[in-house]
Amino acid sequence: MTRRLAEVAKKVGVSEATVSRVLNGKPGVSDATRQAVLTALDVLGYERPTQLRGERARLVGLVLPELQNPIFPAFAEVIGGALAQLGLTPVLCTQTKGGVSEADYVDLLLQQQVSGVVFAGGLYAQADAPHDHYRLLAARNIPVVLVNAAIEHLGFPGVSCDDAVAVEQAWRHLASLGHERIGLLLGPADHVPSARKLAAARAIAGDLPEEFVARAIFSLEGGHAAASRLLDQGVTGIICASDPLALGAVRAARRKGYDVPDRVSVVGYDDSAFMNCTEPPLTTVRQPIEAMGRAAVELLNAQIGGAAVPAEELLFEPELVVRGSTAQAPRD
Repeated sequence: MTRRLAEVAKKVGVSEATVSRVLNGKPGVSDATRQAVLTALDVLGYERPTQLRGERARLVGLVLPELQNPIFPAFAEVIGGALAQLGLTPVLCTQTKGGVSEADYVDLLLQQQVSGVVFAGGLYAQADAPHDHYRLLAARNIPVVLVNAAIEHLGFPGVSCDDAVAVEQAWRHLASLGHERIGLLLGPADHVPSARKLAAARAIAGDLPEEFVARAIFSLEGGHAAASRLLDQGVTGIICASDPLALGAVRAARRKGYDVPDRVSVVGYDDSAFMNCTEPPLTTVRQPIEAMGRAAVELLNAQIGGAAVPAEELLFEPELVVRGSTAQAPRD
C-alpha cells in the first residue's frame, strides 16, 4: 500500500497524503487532482478502491496492428495529441507476432474501465478474422471509432480514406504516362480496403486480367514476393495498397534487373514518413492523416459525452503525390 501511494503521488506530483485522501473518499481535494490520481492508478495498473470503480477512467485505448509501417505511428501521434487536448489519456496497444492479440487488449482495456477505444487498422478490416471482441465492446456500450474501411454490420462510426478515389488517381496517372499493362498489389482477399481498391480498378479498366492482381501480407517482403509475380506477367506499372508494399515492389524490380521508373513505375499508398527520401522518391497517394485522426477523436468524444453518433463512415479525399518512381511507359 505504501509503495502504491508513493508511485501514484510521484506520477501526479502531489503528496502521499493527498493520494490517500482520494483513495479513501476524504474531502479537501480538488476535482482536477482527484481525477489525476484516479487516472494515475489506471495508468500504473492498480485497481481502484471498490467505491470508486463505478467511475469510468479518462483513458482511451488506441489499438494499432503494428508500428513498423510509419503510417501507424503517424496516426498515433495525431490521435494521441487530440485526445490529450480533451483531457483524455491514450493507452497505446500495439500487436506483435505471437504476442498480445487484439482481443486480449480489449479485455485489458475493459478491466481499466476505459472511456472509449480507437482502432486504426485491425481485424475489423478482415472479413475472415474473429470479431467477437468488437461485439463485446458494443454490448458494454463502450464508445468506439474505426479508422479505415471495416466489414459491414459492426455498428461503429468510422473515418476512412476513399480507396476508390485513391486507385482512380493512381490509375489515371499511370495511364497518362502511357502504361497499359497496370498491375495491382493488394492485401489479403478478405481485406476490405483492398477489396474496394480492386473494385475501383475493375471499374476503370473494364477488363482487368486476374494475373495482373497480386496479394500479399502488408510488409516489404510480402510486396517483394507478390511484385515479382506481377513483373513476370509483363506489367509496366504497379499500384500498391501501402508504401511498404511499394518499396518491396521497387526491390523486386531491381532484383530482376529492371530500372525504376524507366522500366517499371511504382505507386504507393499512404505517403508515410520518409517516402520522399527513398531512391527513387516514391510516388504515392497521401492519406489525410491529420484530418482523419482529428475527426476520429471528435466522433469518440461525442459518444463519451453521451451524444448519439450514427454508425456511418466518413470518407476523406486522398491526394496523389508525384515523385520519382513513375515515368513514361517503356517503348518495347
